[in-house]
Amino acid sequence: MRVVVMGCGRVGASLADSLSRIGHEVAIIDRDATAFHRLSPDFSGERVLGMGFDREVLLRSGIQNTDAFAAVSSGDNSNIISARVARETFGVRRVVARIYDAKRAAVYERLGIPTVATVPWTADRLLNALVGDTETTKWRDPTGTMAVAEATLHEGWVGHRLTSLEDATGARVAFVIRFGTGILPEPKTVVQAGDQVYIAAVSGRAAEALAIAALPPGPDVGEGH
Repeated sequence: MRVVVMGCGRVGASLADSLSRIGHEVAIIDRDATAFHRLSPDFSGERVLGMGFDREVLLRSGIQNTDAFAAVSSGDNSNIISARVARETFGVRRVVARIYDAKRAAVYERLGIPTVATVPWTADRLLNALVGDTETTKWRDPTGTMAVAEATLHEGWVGHRLTSLEDATGARVAFVIRFGTGILPEPKTVVQAGDQVYIAAVSGRAAEALAIAALPPGPDVGEGH
């Protein structure tokens, strides 16, 4: 999937890095060239300098061939203008805007543009809005720092240790439901067909961890013993 992110602040950079890491084609727009320094050195996407609601800048980002667009700059007006241009001018299927003003957010929701407020798990919510259809997490701690979510594992994980899944996702396996019973994993616990695996992750990284779990294991992941 191709995604354009408008705004390379902390949330935008985190979102772009996460999308890139899980295999999506990403372009990120910002009017300040130094903002791109927030991106990971491993970021493989495109960096586009300019105003995110400018038609020519959007064209340079490849908006005409884009599947999803996220407007996450520091300004509500810029975000909603660019979101509407992406939706109404270029027909982008999935568009989401970060809005600081709750009253404005309600108005834009009625216009059919999903909005995300500035909460600790903004990056998770944005990633889920762009690439998923369901709520990412099942539980968060009262501080909003940690999230627990059920992972839909790729069938290729069957036979591998849960510790290998943890290494790949950067998350921790909180518990597993197996044959209708909850179990606490041990270091040697191996994924079995039909397991319901729940992972715990720092907010802002849960959606990325879930996306990695849905991919087949890499070639360097060993079998369980």
